Amino acid sequence: MTDASTRAFSSRGDAPLALPKRPFSFGRWFAATGWRHIVGVVMVVFSLFPIVFVVSSSLNPNGTLTGSNALFSKIGLDSYVRILSDPQVPFSTWFANTMIIAGTTAVCTVFLGALAAYSFSRMRFTGRRFGLISIVVVQMFPQLLAVVAIFLLMSTIGDLFPAIGLNTHLGLIMVYLGGALGVNTYLMYGFFNTVPASIDEAAKIDGAGHARIFFTIILRLVAPILAVVALLSFIASVNEFVVASVLLIDTDKQTLAVGLTKLVSNPRYADWSAFSAGAVMSALPVVALFLFLQKYIVGGLTAGAVK
Repeated sequence: MTDASTRAFSSRGDAPLALPKRPFSFGRWFAATGWRHIVGVVMVVFSLFPIVFVVSSSLNPNGTLTGSNALFSKIGLDSYVRILSDPQVPFSTWFANTMIIAGTTAVCTVFLGALAAYSFSRMRFTGRRFGLISIVVVQMFPQLLAVVAIFLLMSTIGDLFPAIGLNTHLGLIMVYLGGALGVNTYLMYGFFNTVPASIDEAAKIDGAGHARIFFTIILRLVAPILAVVALLSFIASVNEFVVASVLLIDTDKQTLAVGLTKLVSNPRYADWSAFSAGAVMSALPVVALFLFLQKYIVGGLTAGAVK
């Protein structure tokens, strides 16, 4: 069968004739889709420029930013060797501390947030609405306002339980969990509401309780939002500086964000090249995790924002 929209017939009705091809018009193409390509290219260049500049600085053996203005004018691995071999810069220790803290925080945030989101979504109890509103209101205040209170609180807790007080990784993880559970719970709550309640009712008819429904059914259906929350929590923990610099005192207990800052804190000599090298290496786990979870990211963010 011939498509009438693309073929025409001769007056004798025996042979189809192709319609003349519409001439290309740059103005028409630009108005339809061309401007989108230009916007996309500008955004890509704008996003990649800081990364390219940092990579160029990390490969510059001079160690200063003024010598890195010309991108990739000098290329060498001196900065990477220096930051990995300098005994006064325990980069491997900082890296391990960061991965442990960020990984533990991400896993605990997902688990505790999923429990809270399931409770708010599926159960009806006194104070439910007030709890949801409180979660949103608390997030209005920046974490910086609570730094002094956090320090005093952790100092007092450390006197009673030294394992979770100041200068401990467990104490920092607990602070991170307290700050991240609110917004992540609300994000997961929106996603949990998209799962039909009829699934829970069918499982209850078969004799399943809330625990079995949650662990065997719901968690599998909400995997996209769990991946998104884990990624966001991991990135936030890796990049966090203020609270970590206040709670972690010893050099061998600090994270990458705190430790690398010491390389550029000296006003007389700031080793920006080594700092850039450390920043590039610290970004690799985040990029790897992002690539591993990228198939869940778009679906999880869009579905979690719509009830």
